[in-house]
Parts: sequence; structure tokens; C-alpha cells
Amino acid sequence: MTWVITRLCSDCKDTACVEVCPVDCIYELTVDDTSYRNQLFIDPDECIDCGACEPECPWGAIFEDAAVPEVFGQDTEINASVFQEHSREEFRITPEQLLDDPIPEQVIENEKKWGYER
Repeated sequence: MTWVITRLCSDCKDTACVEVCPVDCIYELTVDDTSYRNQLFIDPDECIDCGACEPECPWGAIFEDAAVPEVFGQDTEINASVFQEHSREEFRITPEQLLDDPIPEQVIENEKKWGYER
């Protein structure tokens, strides 16, 4: 099992999950590739399934692969394929905060944008 960052992270990229990852397996793609959203990704080959990242994500974007909501079904494959299609030099670990933490209304609006209902 591994953890998956879904499209709820798209354009949000809060890095609280990066700060707590004990194996540094959460990356930002540093090259432009329109096949992938502007978000963070978990390398499934490096993830040790500890789950430390999930409660830290203020956007609620991280799920265990077996529990990814149906609306985000393709995100599991996308999360894995980005590491197959890009070399390690095209990623970076980004522990510094890229954006301010969202307020609850922003989280709800983001969920609606992607068609997700908790």
C-alpha cells in the first residue's frame, strides 16, 4: 500500500505533508508538463505507508491508495506515472511553505470544484 495525493492538491501545494514525511517521498515536479497538474506527488516506490502525511494536509488531498474516492480514481495512476515519465532531476522536495494554509471555506470550495463530497 501507498498514499496518493489527489487533485485536491492541484494549485494548492501546501507542504505540511512534506515536513512530516520520514522518508522524503513527496515531491514537486519542477518542469512544465501539461499531462500533470500543478501539485505535489508521492513516489509510490519510496512511500513506507506510514500515513504521517494524511492528517497534515489542510486540503484533505491525501488518501491511502485503497481508499481513494471514486471521483479521484485516476489520480492513483497519475501519481505513479509521473515518476516513470520524469527523471529524478526533474523533481524537488519542497519543505518550505509555498502558500498560506487555507480557511475552511477555501477547502469546501476546492472540494466542490473537483466534484468531491465528504
